[in-house]
Amino acid sequence: MIKFFRNIRKKLASENKAAAYSRYAIGEIVLVVIGILIALQINNWNETRKEREEERALLQQLQSEFESNQKQLNEKIIIRNNMIAASFKLLDYIDHPEKRHSDSINSYLVQTILVPTFDPIINDIMSSGRIQLLKNNTLKELLTLWTSEIIQVTEEEVAWREYKYNQYQPFLLKEASIRSITNQYWQDNAMETFYLDKGTSVKFDLKNSRTHTDFSNIFESANFEDHLAACATNAKIANIQSLSLQNRIKEILQIIKQELEENP
Repeated sequence: MIKFFRNIRKKLASENKAAAYSRYAIGEIVLVVIGILIALQINNWNETRKEREEERALLQQLQSEFESNQKQLNEKIIIRNNMIAASFKLLDYIDHPEKRHSDSINSYLVQTILVPTFDPIINDIMSSGRIQLLKNNTLKELLTLWTSEIIQVTEEEVAWREYKYNQYQPFLLKEASIRSITNQYWQDNAMETFYLDKGTSVKFDLKNSRTHTDFSNIFESANFEDHLAACATNAKIANIQSLSLQNRIKEILQIIKQELEENP
C-alpha cells in the first residue's frame, strides 16, 4: 500500500515538473517576443529620429537657399525698376525737348542697356528623392512647382537680352557713342549689384569719346522711343512675374520657419 501511494506521489511530482517546465518555456517565448518587439520599436524610433534629423537638415538647407534666392530676386526687381524709370525719363525727354539735360542722358541710357538675370539656387531634392523626407505636403507641392515658375521669369529675361543685343545695341552703336555710355556705366558703378561681393567699388575710367554725340538726332528717331518702350515693357512684365515669384518664396520660407519651430 505504501508503495502504491509512493508511486502516485512520484507521478504527481513528475506531472508538476512538466507543468512548471511548460510555464517556463512559455515564459521564455513571451520574453523573446517582447524583446523582439522592443528591438523593433527601438529600431523604428531610431529610423524616425534619423529621418527627422535629415528632414531638419534639409529644411535648414532650403531656408538658406531660398533666403539667398529672395535677396537676389529683390536686387533684380530694383534693377528693372531703375530701367523702367530711366526709360520713362528718356521718353519724357522725347516728348518735352525743353526738359533735356545732356549731362544726365548717358546715365539714363546706361540703365536701359542692363540685362538683369535671375539665377536662383535650384535644389536637387526632386531628382534625388529627398523631397520625400518632408512631411508638409503644401511645402512639397510648392517645391515641385518652383522650377516651372522660374521659367516664367527667365523667359522674359532671355527675350530682353536677345532684343538688346540684336536691335537696341546696334541702334546705339550707330547713333551714339558706346564708349561714352559704357564709361558712364563704370562711373555710376552700375555693375555694383552684379558683383559677388556686395559693396565692391571699382575704379575704371574709359574716358568719354572725343566724338560729340548729337542727342537731338537720337531723340528725333522713332526707333529710339520704340526701343525705350520695349525696355520699359519687358522690365515691367519681368517684374510682375518676379513679384509673384517673390510671394512664392515668402510662402515657402514661412512654412519652413513653422516646420523648424514645431520640430526643434
